[in-house]
Amino acid sequence: MGWNSWDCYGPTVNEDEVKANADYMAKNLKKFGWEYIVVDIRWYVGNDKAGGYNENDPVYTIDEYGRFTPALNRFPSASDGKGFKALADYVHSRGLKFGIHIMRGIPVIAVNKNTPIPGSDTKAQDIFTTEGQCMWLKDMYTIVAGKPGAQEYYNSIFQLYASWGIDFVKVDDLSGRTKEIEMVRKAIDNCGRPIVISISPGGDKPETAEFLRNNVNMWRTSNDFWDNWQQLKNQFAILESWIGLGIPGCYPDGDMLPLEKIGLRAERGAPRWSGFTRDEQYTLMTLFSIFRSPFMFGGDLPSNDEFTLSLITNKDVLNVNQHSINGKQLFRDNDLIAWTADDPKTGDKYLALFNASDSETPVVISVKFDQLDLKGTHTVKDLWTGEKLGKFTGSFTGTINRHGAGLYRIY
Repeated sequence: MGWNSWDCYGPTVNEDEVKANADYMAKNLKKFGWEYIVVDIRWYVGNDKAGGYNENDPVYTIDEYGRFTPALNRFPSASDGKGFKALADYVHSRGLKFGIHIMRGIPVIAVNKNTPIPGSDTKAQDIFTTEGQCMWLKDMYTIVAGKPGAQEYYNSIFQLYASWGIDFVKVDDLSGRTKEIEMVRKAIDNCGRPIVISISPGGDKPETAEFLRNNVNMWRTSNDFWDNWQQLKNQFAILESWIGLGIPGCYPDGDMLPLEKIGLRAERGAPRWSGFTRDEQYTLMTLFSIFRSPFMFGGDLPSNDEFTLSLITNKDVLNVNQHSINGKQLFRDNDLIAWTADDPKTGDKYLALFNASDSETPVVISVKFDQLDLKGTHTVKDLWTGEKLGKFTGSFTGTINRHGAGLYRIY
């Protein structure tokens, strides 16, 4: 559970903005389990832009070993070779953890300069290929697994990140690239610091789940997820295909939560409040909770209103996300959908009801208790409102708004 700068700031976030979001999280969210502050893409470019990437004349910041370092005009505490150490220390001082985004591979500029590789007699030009270069950002070349110096380069960047105090690394353009995933995994295992590895941008298949569980902590189940209803509706089928394939510490990742104030200087979209209606926001949080997707908040935290704060600090809902087991789709009848999960401590049932239809009229969705392996009479609590709805015998019926959701404990 954390915050990532991507939805707000794309490749342009600066140190003060990171600190402001960390301060908000420490004050308002840490006690609910939120803990990661992640600087997303291109923190090493001093002149990037909103609405895309500056690939015409990017000013890179790089060390003598071909490893990117933070752009000083955006992250002044990185001066004198400190990298992200000072910013990580600040985040840690707030009781939180600090992460960064990287692209897989070795920088093109490092290859052009033929920089040496620490721990090896080889240089950058000995380990790269232009084949498989990222199609949407040309900062990097592919590293050829098995070449002398290839593993050593990955080792060197993660040793650098460990020295900065990094707790989380999101590696982009890595989905489906098993050889590079294995190099990253080995580098983390040998860097001397526990680091969560998150890979993106999607494209991994459920049949690769065992490999993913053995090598990464989070893997994206879709391409970038933004604040429109069709993309949210698509999540039902995507996440349903991954049911049961996560394990503690290793999770299919539905991507970020594009909530509240986003697009401030983003790679995509104008500055705006999230395009999701309130009912759609309940749907997003309910689905990601019962599926147990990681929560990475994409909005500018200091801009949150009381409604958004209530969405991400509801203890009952967060408990479903953090601790429930056996989450699965119970049924789907066209656009009427039900999911269920169990509370491992009490044996209580969680039930999520979704109305994905476009009809303006709220719909009634009924679930028989025997579908939940329950008999007799049970109490139902609405987890979003905290209200006990009463005792029900044989079944429970919820009335759900257009594009909305309900989340309940049955005991």
